[in-house]
Amino acid sequence: MRVRAVAVAHGLFALLLAGAPLAAQTTWTVGRTPWGDPDLQAVWSGDAAGGIPIQRPVQLGTKAELTDAEFAAKQERDARTRKQGEDAVGSMRIDSAWLDRTFRQTSLVVDPPDGRIPPLVPGAEARRTPVGTYGNGPFDSPADLTLYDRCVTLGVVGTMVPRVYGNGFRIVQAPGVVAIMAEMIHEARVIPLDGRPHVGAGVRTYLGDSRGRWEGDTLVIETTNLNGLIPANFNGRQAADASWVLPTSALRIVERLTRVERNLLRYEATITDPGTFTHPYTMVIPLTSPPGYRMLPYECHEGNMAVRQALGAERAEDRALAEDAKRGIIRPRRPVQGELTVTGQPIQ
Repeated sequence: MRVRAVAVAHGLFALLLAGAPLAAQTTWTVGRTPWGDPDLQAVWSGDAAGGIPIQRPVQLGTKAELTDAEFAAKQERDARTRKQGEDAVGSMRIDSAWLDRTFRQTSLVVDPPDGRIPPLVPGAEARRTPVGTYGNGPFDSPADLTLYDRCVTLGVVGTMVPRVYGNGFRIVQAPGVVAIMAEMIHEARVIPLDGRPHVGAGVRTYLGDSRGRWEGDTLVIETTNLNGLIPANFNGRQAADASWVLPTSALRIVERLTRVERNLLRYEATITDPGTFTHPYTMVIPLTSPPGYRMLPYECHEGNMAVRQALGAERAEDRALAEDAKRGIIRPRRPVQGELTVTGQPIQ
C-alpha cells in the first residue's frame, strides 16, 4: 500500500497551509453539535485557494510547499489581488475580494508526490467529454457542449475546485445526516451517516451515492455509483473546465472534511478508478469562512446564453458559408468562439 503525501497530522497541516511557524502552534478544538458530532457548519469559500494551481508545475518536481521567501512574495501578490477585488466597481465584483488567506501549497493535487494527475489508461481517452465553449466546436447539438455549459453538473470533486466565481459552499448538519450545497449550479448532496448500505450497482447518477461516517473529528464520505465527471489531465489552470472524462463503474471517491480552525476547513478527495487512471490521486483544497461571506443565488439556466449563442453562431456560419458558396467563394469555416473560451481565456 502506497504511503500518501496527505498522511499529515491535521493540526500541523493547518499551520503549513497558512504558513505559520511551528512555534506559533496552538491547540484548537472543534465544537460539537447538540447531538455530539463535530460541527462543520458554516458557509465556506474556495476563493482563497484559487491561486493554487491544480497540477504542480513540472519544474517544481516533488516540492509540495513554497519556501519562506516564495511564501512572502505570494502574500504580497495575494494582498494586491484582494485589494483589486475589494476596490472593483460594477454589478459583478471580482471574487478575489474573498482571498483572505495565503497558503503554502504548490498544487491542489498532493498525491502522487509530483502533484500531477496520473495518466489515463489505454482506451480512457475515448471517454473524454466535449470541450464545449472552452473550444471551437463544432456545435451541432447540445451534446457538443459540456455538462457545465448545460448547467447539469460539475461532478463531486469538480464542484469543489476553485474557479472564476461561485465558489461558495454551505454545510448543514442534523442527527444522522450532513448536507453540502454548492453555490455553482446550486447542487446539493444529502449524505446519511447511519451506516445504511450503498444502493444497487444498477443505479448510477451524476453525483453518485454517498455514505458518511466520522473518524475522530473528520467526516469521511465514500461515494460510488457515479455516472458523472472526474477531473482528468488538467493543464494546471482553473479555467481548464473542459478537461474531463467519464468514469467507469469502478469509480470510487473518498472525501475527508476536517475543521482545523474556526474559519478553515480542510477538504481532501481521493479518486480511484482503475479503468480510467493508472493509479489513484488525491487533491487537498483549503476552504475558508471569511466574516460576512455568504452564498448568493446561482440560477444557472436563467440568463445562460452559452448554449444558445454557441449553437446559434454555428448555424449562422452554416448560412454564411452557403451564401458565399453561391457567389463562388469557398473559404474555411470561421471558429465561432474566436480565440477565447467562454471565460475569456485563450483557447488551448
